[in-house]
Amino acid sequence: MISNRQLFLNHVAQTSHSPLALEIERAEGVFLYSPTGKRYFDLISGISVSNTGHRHPSVIHAIKEQLDRYLHTLVYGEFVLMPQVKLAKALADVLPPALSSTYFVNSGTEAVEGALKLAKRFTGRGEIIAFKKAYHGSTHGSLSVMGGDTLQKPFYPLLPDVKHLTFNRIEDLDEISGRTACVIAEPVQGEAGVIPATQEFMQQLRKKCSDTGALLILDEIQTGFGRTGKLFGFENYGIVPDIMTIAKGMGGGMPIGAFVSSGEIMSRLSNEPALGHMTTFGGHPVCCAAALANLEVIRNERLVEQVSAKAAFWKEKLASHPAVQEYRSSGLMIALDLGSFEKVQALIEFGIENGIITDWFLFNPNSVRLCPPLTISSAEIQEACGILLAGLERIAAL
Repeated sequence: MISNRQLFLNHVAQTSHSPLALEIERAEGVFLYSPTGKRYFDLISGISVSNTGHRHPSVIHAIKEQLDRYLHTLVYGEFVLMPQVKLAKALADVLPPALSSTYFVNSGTEAVEGALKLAKRFTGRGEIIAFKKAYHGSTHGSLSVMGGDTLQKPFYPLLPDVKHLTFNRIEDLDEISGRTACVIAEPVQGEAGVIPATQEFMQQLRKKCSDTGALLILDEIQTGFGRTGKLFGFENYGIVPDIMTIAKGMGGGMPIGAFVSSGEIMSRLSNEPALGHMTTFGGHPVCCAAALANLEVIRNERLVEQVSAKAAFWKEKLASHPAVQEYRSSGLMIALDLGSFEKVQALIEFGIENGIITDWFLFNPNSVRLCPPLTISSAEIQEACGILLAGLERIAAL
């Protein structure tokens, strides 16, 4: 009989010629399990998604409870649906007053698309400024502001009037002008291999946008919901964006995203024309219920407050190993620079053989990605680091 793996290869559209093709039967906490019962530490959280771990009981309860009420009812924005309302209010309660209005979508790239449209609509301007080595998604507008032309060129032409600057280079900010609709940036460049913005750069970026009337969009899709040691990454810099995009760690494992702004800015999508932005499934009631429970878990279990100590434990265990040329981190976003893709690939393969899932970065193939669930315990960190250290010993001679 044909295997599930072969069916996957035959009928599920592939994103590369060499997918991991691990078959997962179930997941719980920080672990994934194969059909044979093999256990894997998920040290990437599904790429910064499972911040509260897999199948957190509170999230599962909220999903089941909402399933007994209703699923999809009508296109987004027409009916009063309490999961949406409660989630929007909960977000407003933990965000500054300038971020009080939330537009729910299905994913991070959709959040970016909506944010770019909103900035152009509000300012009446056309130029968009982004940064090299940035990643904002794979749909057409998001791809246009991505900072890696290898992934862009096959899909040219993209959006016009997009300019890419060098991240953390303050002199480049002079390119922001009165014709700039928005600047989109990550507080920490994830796919560049965990490159945090400097305090001075982020402060100057905020000032330049304010001085020119350009809107500052901060992409918190990877950094949000506690990943950096703050609930949202911008809190590390003492600034507030005009628009924020969120997804990944938002839904507790369910697909949801959003862009968030002020009521004044967001209102521009509702007139001239009405329905300036639309989505059928955005803010799906089950996803919103899960996201609300997920946010409550993060707050009630004080997961953000634990990030600093857990991050220090990872660094203590791994940073000084001779195979690690550079250790970069922002909270529980961690990159181990090994100096070559061959070593990265070898460590990833060693990990799979020995029960850990790690990854690499789109724009930094010489580094290994670690972003474990925020719920990971000290004992679990100790065990996972033991496997990683054995792998680092194995590749040290490569």
